Amino acid sequence: MTNEFWVNLPVQDVDRSIAFFTDLGFTFDPRYGKNALQAGNKDTVVMLFEDSAFKGFTDNPISDTTAGTEVLFNLRGETRSEVDDWATKIEDAGGSIYRGPEEKDGWMYGCGFADPDGHRWSILYMDEKNAPKGN
Repeated sequence: MTNEFWVNLPVQDVDRSIAFFTDLGFTFDPRYGKNALQAGNKDTVVMLFEDSAFKGFTDNPISDTTAGTEVLFNLRGETRSEVDDWATKIEDAGGSIYRGPEEKDGWMYGCGFADPDGHRWSILYMDEKNAPKGN
């Protein structure tokens, strides 16, 4: 099995998306081009493709992010205050908050946001010592 995981994500303007994610503190992996967003550890990459280029990879229409959610990307926060800080940075960078920051189920604290293309993301702090046991 391969050790790398890539997600291809259609965007209307690659340069705008690169600026947004750079403002949030993300880096890009130059091995794959300027549009290779480094997500988490070095083995996960989100490739940002203009809609027209993305269509070359699939026979399906691109999802309308104003009408539905095709995927939810989740980022782990280390503290509740980091989640709060992200909420401010997201709006300053041109994203929008659609939920939170707020507590959920007594052990999670998160914030839902949309990037400039409407793709849904969340940043979530999990207080694992208070997480339900089992499952």
